[in-house]
Amino acid sequence: MAVKVIIGAFWGDEGKGKCAHFEASDAKVSIRATGGANAGHTIVVNDKKYAMHLLPSSILREDVMSIIGPGVVVDLEVLSNEIKTIKEAGINPNLFISDRACIVLPSDKEMDAFVERIREHKVGTTGRGIGPAYAAKDHRIAIRMGELKDNRKSSTVMDKIRCNVEFTLLFYGNPYIKGKYVDKIENYLNEFKTEILPYICDTQAIINSALANDETIVIEGAQAMYLDKDHGDYPYVTSSNPTAAGACCGAGIGPMYVTDVIGVMKAYCSRVGEGPFQTELFDEVGDRIRDLGYEYGTTTGRPRRCGWLDLVRAKNAVHVNSISAWCVNHIDTLGKIGMEFGTIKVCTSYDYCCKEIDYVPTDSEKASPIYKEFEGGWDTTGCKTYEDLPANAKAYIEFIEEYTGVPVKYIGIGPADTDVIIKE
Repeated sequence: MAVKVIIGAFWGDEGKGKCAHFEASDAKVSIRATGGANAGHTIVVNDKKYAMHLLPSSILREDVMSIIGPGVVVDLEVLSNEIKTIKEAGINPNLFISDRACIVLPSDKEMDAFVERIREHKVGTTGRGIGPAYAAKDHRIAIRMGELKDNRKSSTVMDKIRCNVEFTLLFYGNPYIKGKYVDKIENYLNEFKTEILPYICDTQAIINSALANDETIVIEGAQAMYLDKDHGDYPYVTSSNPTAAGACCGAGIGPMYVTDVIGVMKAYCSRVGEGPFQTELFDEVGDRIRDLGYEYGTTTGRPRRCGWLDLVRAKNAVHVNSISAWCVNHIDTLGKIGMEFGTIKVCTSYDYCCKEIDYVPTDSEKASPIYKEFEGGWDTTGCKTYEDLPANAKAYIEFIEEYTGVPVKYIGIGPADTDVIIKE
């Protein structure tokens, strides 16, 4: 048995979907554990690009049972459209949706936009209603997927709809929209359920069976370590726990079963939205990284902020998540940067309040990077094995291993699912 957890080590967009799809090749079950449609991953298989936000990346493998776990908040419209897109591509989705997962309502999206609008210091939310949906879950008024089966006749569901509307009215203060919102939510629940209902079930039974039979399971995390609401750059975070522990909770698997935690990073850093970013570049190097790496959000299309790799944050992610192996993507992109500009930098410590530190402080916006430099760049064209990589590319990878104390297992050298070097 192997239970493998795929975790983003920085701020998301590191290539978790590609890694999870790769790891799912010999898995019985793959689980999307946390987050909502604010997450996005792009996978290239047989030269065809698939962009998904809620479906696990394993959905492209029909022999794998793909689960949306109870820790996910589900946008019914997005999920319905993704299922249709997959079917149109000729894929029969082997999909199971937890009846415990909560639904993102139209009122959640409107509240999300409203709260972001009134903030003096913007968080950079995607406006997908994720925060309010998790808040409703905490208030015990969220509607769960299993309740779609008979939402119009259920007094429990109607009570939750009423509570959601009343909660929304506290923000908008307009009693005349009350009836409108009740109808709007009811119509929303009914509009998409025909497509989705066949996939809803008690997924814990599937997971328990896989564990009992020593099957391989992949848990696919969303977002990343520094968007975690407890361990990230609060308040510039998401509303769930996208750490390894959070992924286990959101999937329904205890930590004793986990055999591998694969931390996914890029050979450089990128971030979408607001928040501290010690190694961010505001010059032509940062612009060139964005262009060569095509650093634009899968979900929003927003250009990502780009900068050098921060190994202080990487090592901290190791401790918080028990990372046992790295997947380092965009080695090809960084090599091109080195060839164009003559040098590559890596952050190895911070200057924080006039002293040098090697940890991430709570007020990390006060920390500035101290760099190690690597001369030149490299070209990964035609490389199939680790031995094929240029010497300075291997030196860069091995420095990551030495600094973090964790081996690099996968090296991404392109966008396709085959553009991966396995380092034995």
